[in-house]
Amino acid sequence: MSLALVDCPTGLAGNMLLAALFDLGLPQEVLDVPLAALGLAGAYAIDLEERRSGGLRGLHLAVRGLEPDPPHRHWAELEATIRGAVLEPQLKQTVLAVFGLLAEAEAQVHGQPAERVHFHEVGAIDALVDVVGVCAGLAHFGIHQLVCASPPAGHGTVQTAHGLLPLPAPAVLELARLKGIRLASSEGFPAGELTTPTGLALMAVLAERFGPAPALVPQAVGIGLGSRQLDRPNLLRLVLAAEAQGAEPGLPETALPEILLQQQAQIDDATPEDLAFLADELRRAGALEVFSQPLLMKKGRPGVLVTVLARPEQAEGLRRIWWRQGTSLGVREQLQQRWALPRSSRELATPLGPVRLKQVELPQGERRSKPEFEDLADLARRHGLPLAQVRQIVAVALAQEELQP
Repeated sequence: MSLALVDCPTGLAGNMLLAALFDLGLPQEVLDVPLAALGLAGAYAIDLEERRSGGLRGLHLAVRGLEPDPPHRHWAELEATIRGAVLEPQLKQTVLAVFGLLAEAEAQVHGQPAERVHFHEVGAIDALVDVVGVCAGLAHFGIHQLVCASPPAGHGTVQTAHGLLPLPAPAVLELARLKGIRLASSEGFPAGELTTPTGLALMAVLAERFGPAPALVPQAVGIGLGSRQLDRPNLLRLVLAAEAQGAEPGLPETALPEILLQQQAQIDDATPEDLAFLADELRRAGALEVFSQPLLMKKGRPGVLVTVLARPEQAEGLRRIWWRQGTSLGVREQLQQRWALPRSSRELATPLGPVRLKQVELPQGERRSKPEFEDLADLARRHGLPLAQVRQIVAVALAQEELQP
């Protein structure tokens, strides 16, 4: 498996994610071995129980701490323990990222340095079990791409180690702010916590993006149940899937779907030089495409509509470029589906030197090649030849190659 979807209609929690992994058949030693490496063998017990919520089955998971005198684990101490543990490098890096993000959010909320954070969300044994278990479990199933639906956060109040706090929990709001995560509406839900800081921190680090799932073929579904009784099934579904191959009816069979982020801003107070610099910086930050169109704005002023297409996970970095280098006070965003023919690149040997080629596979099985313009221009300058002549020489070399058996 390489693709997974987290469907969380009633929110996110670490124990629900871990329960869903166990429901998929996760062996407990996948969790126990790294926790033992952290010195936690015998410090916890996991209670797994099949239950029903709103008539639907699933697994409920609870972590029981067995430490007679649980220590207050500051983030600085916990970080040192994780870094010093004998863990698989990728697992160690992911666990550090999750706890580091949690500590950063809690530090912002409480107005103190991250290394001094020691409260429940970072230090408690259940958070340790949930974070290590979910990170190790997803690695066990070979998940390389994870998409998470936008979770509802809840409303009302919740009792915590710091007393009665408003919902969404302050750390949940801070995590969503830090990572630009869209929280779904909690309208219609009974008052209560739906998304916990641990659950959201896990997905903020592990998920490629939050939003609609790509086209996929479900292979297995794990169900993790929440503890609260709601007016609907309180569950989280972890779907292991294969990415759907081929196209929808009416589209080329070789076309593949992908979700792209579109960002747009209308600008009427920047010089052409400023706009060119903004576009270049957006491309340098990873935008797939940047283009502009003239338009007529309010009061009859001529302006420009700047449009960016990018991967959804690049949204935050691109926003920084808009604010730093652009003059617009706002940027509109939406997700779009794009169908793209399979593409590849390779190098062609020519009498003038190597040239990179972009290749695309057409629906009929044919391939179309196009030389990179920068390589053509470089050869023209190097050999003192007209660009048209260089292009012709490259075309002949490509044709000769294609004729070879």
